Amino acid sequence: MNQPTTGEHLARLRRQTGLTQEQLAEQSGISVEVIRKLEQGARKSARLETLHALARALRVPTTALLGNTAEAAAHAEPDHRPLSLAEIRRAVAPVRGLTGAALTIPASDPPPPDALRARLRATDRAYQANDYASALAELPSLLLDVRAAVDLATDDDEPAANVLLARTLHLTGNLLIQMRAGDLAQTAFADALQAARRSGDQVVAATVIQGMCWLLMRQGRIAEAAELAVSTADQVEPRFSRAAPAELAAWGWLLLGAAASYARDNQPDAAAEAVDAAAAAAVRIGERDPGGEHLMMVGGFNAGRVQMQRVENAAVAGDAGRALDLAAAVPPGPTPVGSSWQRHRLDVAWAHAAQRQYGEATGVLIELRDLAPAWLRHQRYARDIVRQISEQRRRAMSAELADLASLVSYPI
Repeated sequence: MNQPTTGEHLARLRRQTGLTQEQLAEQSGISVEVIRKLEQGARKSARLETLHALARALRVPTTALLGNTAEAAAHAEPDHRPLSLAEIRRAVAPVRGLTGAALTIPASDPPPPDALRARLRATDRAYQANDYASALAELPSLLLDVRAAVDLATDDDEPAANVLLARTLHLTGNLLIQMRAGDLAQTAFADALQAARRSGDQVVAATVIQGMCWLLMRQGRIAEAAELAVSTADQVEPRFSRAAPAELAAWGWLLLGAAASYARDNQPDAAAEAVDAAAAAAVRIGERDPGGEHLMMVGGFNAGRVQMQRVENAAVAGDAGRALDLAAAVPPGPTPVGSSWQRHRLDVAWAHAAQRQYGEATGVLIELRDLAPAWLRHQRYARDIVRQISEQRRRAMSAELADLASLVSYPI
C-alpha cells in the first residue's frame, strides 16, 4: 500500500476541521495557490516552515502532514530537501540511544528470505528503469525488514542474510548518489561492506567497493578512488581458466572504476591499460556464455559496457572526434544497467556539441529526456551540455532546447 502524500494528509486534515482552502490560507499565512497545488498533487513537497504554519492553523503536529515525498526527490523539486529523504535516512542511519539500540523499531516478524529477495529484485528493476520514486519509497521498509531478518537468522542462514543486506544497502547507496545525497550514500556503502564481510562473499564485497569508488569520484576524491579500485582488483583477481562469470564481472567493474578515475586524474595510459584488462574479462564471460545466460549475474558488465568506458575516457580527455568514433562501436542500448547507457549517451551529446553538431547533440538529449526524465534532471553534465549548446549556437533557442533547459534547471 502506498504511503499517502503530504497533499493527501493536508486535504484530509483540512476537511476534518471544516476549513476551506481559502480559510486555511488566511489562518496559516500560506497562499491558497500553494495549498491547492499540494492537495492536487501538482506540488509534491513543501518547506518545513510551510508545513509548520499549516499544522499550526490545523492544530495538529507538523509530523501529521509529512507524507510520501519520494516523487518530489526523484524529480528534484526545489523544496524536496530535507523531508523527502527522511524515511530512507531513518533506515540507513537510525538514531541510537545510550544503549546503542535504534529508535526505529524494526520488523518483529519479517517476510521470508525468498520474499525479501523478490522485493529487492523488483526495487532494483525500478531503479534500473529510472523509476527513482518507486525505489525510494520501497527501500526504507525493505531495509528494516532485511535488518530484522539478519537479527533473527540462525548460524546457518546468517551468511545469506548478510548477502541480502549488503545488496540492499548497495542499491540504496547507488540510489542516494543519484539523489545527490553523498554523505548518506557513504553510510550505506560502509554498512554494506560490513555486511558483505560478515557473509564471507568476496564478490559481493567487491561490487560494494565498486559503488564506493563511484561515490569517491563524485566527491572529487579521484586518487583515492583509483587506489581503492586497483588494490581491491588485485586482491580479487580471478583465475580466468575457472572463474565464474560473477567473479570476472566484479573484477571487471573495479577495473572500469579505476579507468574512470585515472582518466579524470590525467593518466590516459593507465586508464587505457585498465580498460584493456576489463575487456579481457568481458571476452571471457562471453566465451563462457555466448547466449547471455549470466547477464543478470554479471550486472550488465559486458564488452559493450567496456566500450562505453573507452568513449568516456576520450570525452574526459576532451577528444570529441575520438569519442564519436569509439561510440560507433557501442551496441544499441539501453543496456540492463540503464544509468551506464544514459551516461554514455551524455558523452555522445557532449562530443557532438564540442564538434558544433548542435542538432545532433540536442537530439541525443531529447532521446534521454524521453527515456529517463527523472535521471536527466539530476545530471549536472546534462546542464553543462545544454549551456554549451545555448552559448555557442547563433540561432535563437528552439522550443525543444528550451524544454531541455527547463528540465535540467538551466536558466534561459
